Amino acid sequence: MTDSYMYAALLLHKAGKPVNEDNLAGVVKAAGVEVDQVKVKALASALSEINIDEALKNASAMAMAAPAAAAPAAAAKAEEKPKEEEKKEEEALAGLASLFG
Repeated sequence: MTDSYMYAALLLHKAGKPVNEDNLAGVVKAAGVEVDQVKVKALASALSEINIDEALKNASAMAMAAPAAAAPAAAAKAEEKPKEEEKKEEEALAGLASLFG
């Protein structure tokens, strides 16, 4: 249920409304969730010191950077695999040649 409070905060922010205790409680209540005033107060307090737009930009940048960072590792692994397969093939051929020679 904690997600409900975050969604309420994002909805308020997107609508251009202040993310404060009253508005958070109103959105959570309108969603049919029982309002926990402690959670509302904690979230409102925490978000009062955060630039939500900047936090969302950073989260988007991090989400996009993760696949980009993983790509070189995947490419290196892809290069290793054919080398390993070539080595196994060579070993198999060497073993086959030893049977005849």
